[in-house]
Amino acid sequence: MLIKRNMLLYFRDRQNVFYSMFAVFLMLGLYLLFLSGMMENNLRAAMGVGEDFNTGSVMTGIVLAGMVATTSVTSGLVGIVRFVADKESAAWDFFTTPISRRNILFSYVIGAALIGLIMTVVALFISVGYLALNGNNVLNPRSVGLLFITAVLNALCANALVFLLTSIAKTREAFSSLNTIVSSLIGFLMGVFIPIGNMPDAVAWVLRLFPLNHGASMFRQVLAGDALYNLFYTVNAPAEYHEQFRLFFGVALQYGDFTSNFWFSAAVLAVSAVVFYGISLAIMSKNKALLR
Repeated sequence: MLIKRNMLLYFRDRQNVFYSMFAVFLMLGLYLLFLSGMMENNLRAAMGVGEDFNTGSVMTGIVLAGMVATTSVTSGLVGIVRFVADKESAAWDFFTTPISRRNILFSYVIGAALIGLIMTVVALFISVGYLALNGNNVLNPRSVGLLFITAVLNALCANALVFLLTSIAKTREAFSSLNTIVSSLIGFLMGVFIPIGNMPDAVAWVLRLFPLNHGASMFRQVLAGDALYNLFYTVNAPAEYHEQFRLFFGVALQYGDFTSNFWFSAAVLAVSAVVFYGISLAIMSKNKALLR
């Protein structure tokens, strides 16, 4: 019942839903207005073709994949804010019920995770629909399965990270400040506005170590990976050019001589979620109260 309550409070507040998706529409607008030309030119240069060559919707798929990945974070932040608000008011009423404090806490976390997953799927449908309108239909059984796996793991990892931030922030004001900082930086952390290949080496390494970048990488591999490969194959571009481009735009992440793949990134998301949840519970248990 508490999970249902928290989700209804979120979805009945249209401003909550709007702000959860605002980052997606903002990034899409910035891409269409300012970034699309530059990124398309980078792709043509990597392929060694002229400006009149049609690259299709490959770059759009790469950018939209990053946007979908960020939705898990932004919607998760808005979804968990109910926990922060209730800590100062309504949560005390729950303590008079037979429900344990641990179960009350889990209701907020599970509710926020479901909200993040639902909003991620909504953003994914919008992205897939936009790609289909531009001639890149990725809806085949294999892709649908991979997108579902990615959406679930990315939403869980994002929820675990948000839960960790919540365990650190003691007041609504502190969490609001963290929310503002994370929402402002997430587009850069996920390589949406500036490709990871354009970052200084030290910054690029930090971004590769940010677990949610693996979620963005997985989305990019499904939404743009096959189209990118076919495009380079069409013009007989050297294989190393294709690999360099994948690394430059975060389709894959490189660690020394090792290059990530879909299932490695999936494992990173799963392990990171477990670690973040564990740290959060340890912090709250150390405070000797799950709700304060």
